[in-house]
Amino acid sequence: MKKIIIISSIIIVLAIAVYLIFFTGSKNEYTFRYDKIAKGDLTVFVTATGTLNAVTSVDVGTQVSGIISKLYADFNSVVKAGDIIAQIDPTFLDQAVKDAQASLDRAAAQANESQRTFERTKVLYDKKLESQANYDIALANAEGDKASLKSAQAQLDKAKLNLQYATIYAPINGVVINRQVSVGQTVAASFSSPTLFTIANDLSKMQVEATVDESDIGSVSVGQQATFTVDAYPNDNFTGTVSQIRLAPQVISNVVNYTVIISVENDNLKLMPGMTANVKILVGEKKNVLEVSNLALRFQPPAELIDTTYLNQMRNMFKNRSHEQMAEMEQSDNKPSTNNRNQNPADPKKMQKQSNVNRQENTPSQMTSANFDRNKFQAIRDSIIKSHGGKMSREEMMSEFKKAFDKMNVAQQMKKNQTQQQQNGGINQYTIINNYPQYEKSSFVPANQVGRGRVWILNSKGKLEPIFVRTGLNDGKSTEIISDKIKEGDQIVIGADSNEQDSNQSRNPLSGQQQRGGNRMFMGR
Repeated sequence: MKKIIIISSIIIVLAIAVYLIFFTGSKNEYTFRYDKIAKGDLTVFVTATGTLNAVTSVDVGTQVSGIISKLYADFNSVVKAGDIIAQIDPTFLDQAVKDAQASLDRAAAQANESQRTFERTKVLYDKKLESQANYDIALANAEGDKASLKSAQAQLDKAKLNLQYATIYAPINGVVINRQVSVGQTVAASFSSPTLFTIANDLSKMQVEATVDESDIGSVSVGQQATFTVDAYPNDNFTGTVSQIRLAPQVISNVVNYTVIISVENDNLKLMPGMTANVKILVGEKKNVLEVSNLALRFQPPAELIDTTYLNQMRNMFKNRSHEQMAEMEQSDNKPSTNNRNQNPADPKKMQKQSNVNRQENTPSQMTSANFDRNKFQAIRDSIIKSHGGKMSREEMMSEFKKAFDKMNVAQQMKKNQTQQQQNGGINQYTIINNYPQYEKSSFVPANQVGRGRVWILNSKGKLEPIFVRTGLNDGKSTEIISDKIKEGDQIVIGADSNEQDSNQSRNPLSGQQQRGGNRMFMGR
């Protein structure tokens, strides 16, 4: 009897231990973290750094060597085109002019003497009193001395021109932003022209030369708005417009970059040349759209929290749908083909109805714009159908639509460029966008940034159910979502924290302290 009691007690103790270890200890309690669906504005920026410069700046140099004798302009001097801004000592240049004049006089005297000798020889030669050889020698001497006279005249003109170059004039109207010489300094113009001054044309109009990474340059377009800050005014935001995307690549630390020019108005003259600008170019924007944090779309809950009943229903629904689609495909294979142009001409009314149904998926983005004129759409459609004799397949119709809208976009862009050119005083007259308007427009279109995602909600059973949504613009923190199953103010789950305790934790050999089972967090990865 005692033996039976002892064995029963041991079994009970073991059962309790097993229960505590495998059931009580393995049960996790989760704390959910929530977020609400909200409406807001999404903006996508391309960030870059650049340097502020004047739109037009000229380095003024010298073509002659000498000593700077006078300066008529200094830093920040306002000058006009034609003003004298510096003078090089003309002593040696003046002597060069006198020397060239003396050489010219000597050449003229020699030419006159040769001409008189030739005339005498010619008279004797005509009377058969002089030989042919002497006549030829006199003629050659006369012509050679005439050539020497012309050379001496050219040397005199050159000397006078160098003397004129000793006076430095301002080539443009503007402000002297840099002076690199002083009175008494010697400048040498043997191989290259040394820079004396740098003159900026108009500091009220400046530009930022921003360096954009090749991974972002595809999103930048001419005409986009940009904001930037400078360290001198950290609390001020300045605005500008992208006016040019330069084609020349710049490799910096094995990274390809491109220079983007941003035109800036500087009416208050706060901005100065050389300042470093931290630029943000607005490449995409949507207002008053449903948005969720990116954590919500990346959240992957543990399997034990997911409502498998709902998932099984979803699987069965997709399975049945796929079977129905397969059956429809088999039936369509047994029917005569309707894509042949000659067998089944397209009905204009039916085609219009079908194109309106599938307009979002199969037409260019310009056709889905809310501002598009429906009458223009119908006119283009009728013109295409008429030009093809009313016999077109749906694919052919969509292809012709795309070509027509591409031509319209090019024409509109050219008109826009001409208007901009007139407003800017012809600044874009010789740029590539006049011949290739598509160059100034990037392929990044906010309306085309669509995808699929999933968010989780907590149902009445305390389990998580997925809701599949269409995603749109993403600004790096939040993403636009499109779904008829959720609305503004709905609560979604973005994370789950578990309070699981691990009783088998070992001592940390580095810290010498017992490790404790902390919170295990499930969130977007």
